[in-house]
Amino acid sequence: MNLLDAAAVFAAGVAAGGINTVVGSGSLITFPTLVALGYVPVVANVSNNIGLVPGGVTGAYGYRAELKGQRARLLRLGSASLTGAVIGALLLLGLPASAFKFIVPILIVIALILVVVQPRLQGWIRRRREDGGGHAHGGPLLWVGVLLAGMYGGYFGAAQGIVLIALLGIMLDDDLQRLNASKNVLSAVVNGTAAIMFIATWLFGDTGINWWAVLLIAAGSTVGGFIGAKVGRRIPPLVLRGVIVVVGLVAIVNLLR
Repeated sequence: MNLLDAAAVFAAGVAAGGINTVVGSGSLITFPTLVALGYVPVVANVSNNIGLVPGGVTGAYGYRAELKGQRARLLRLGSASLTGAVIGALLLLGLPASAFKFIVPILIVIALILVVVQPRLQGWIRRRREDGGGHAHGGPLLWVGVLLAGMYGGYFGAAQGIVLIALLGIMLDDDLQRLNASKNVLSAVVNGTAAIMFIATWLFGDTGINWWAVLLIAAGSTVGGFIGAKVGRRIPPLVLRGVIVVVGLVAIVNLLR
């Protein structure tokens, strides 16, 4: 990796850390960057997942004030995220690389659709809350939904935050910022769990990891997580979504070539 490539990966990590904290689709920045630099898609995905863990932690820490009083909820839903992440990571490690190259473009398209429709989705969630919708704990239906989001995140992860905030907003009666804080914690659980599994299999020589990419994304996402928690809300949403959509489309082109 030359100096220019390293700078690009670090910058992508900063952007992804901030975006994950505010929106939840930062992998659509880092993953395409690694693929464009010539990394094998599965190696790019695994390295990206591990590298984004510190950014998820700093993003969750940045929302610590909004996390007060949510311990019981997060323990309940965190078990779903952990279980789903294990299943998703096992699918990634067990399925052939050709399956990943086939499945991921579909997942990216789904992620891009979620990014585009997010404003309408959030508006619907807000209206539902004003009408008295939502539940105190979400019940088993929310637990299953978070489990499935964890599977998605353990396998690929782009826009899992958007999936989570939609589920939480629909099923829980709470302030959107508090739900976003919960989303950051649950995303961190998914990424952290999958990262532990990937590193464990790497130790036995079964998983490819590029540690330079991991370190650069980790450093960048750590900075980005703090930035996202502090000033990320000032970024014009339309600009942010536009960048994510363009980068996601580039990723699809690179994967299908």
